[in-house]
Amino acid sequence: RCLWTWSVILNCVELWSNNKNDLKNWRIIRMKTTAEQLQEMIDNNHALLFMKGTPHHPQCGFSAKVVQALIEVGKPFNYVDVLSDPDARCTLPSVSEWPTFPQLFVKGELVGGCDIITEMHSLNELAPLFD
Repeated sequence: RCLWTWSVILNCVELWSNNKNDLKNWRIIRMKTTAEQLQEMIDNNHALLFMKGTPHHPQCGFSAKVVQALIEVGKPFNYVDVLSDPDARCTLPSVSEWPTFPQLFVKGELVGGCDIITEMHSLNELAPLFD
């Protein structure tokens, strides 16, 4: 299930006033930064994969390998297609301190990229992370 569409999720600016006719009391509430939005997604999803493409149509071999491992584990996961938004693709490495994609987060913690995930899966260490 895709969670991220940057053109739709903009954390709109909220305006507030006790009296809608009194414009001097209006204030702008700060918009969340891209980094804050990404961190919130990581924190609020049990398993979240940042990948190139979608699970049904991966756009790189590394993302395809990770999706296959997750399908074999049989646990539900959400995903974000980083190719659909350059801000997410550019900002996530600074949030996660991991430079490449895909990136898998489970319970708010970075598991790693393709090599780590496929090795953990081959050693039967990936599935227990989802419990």
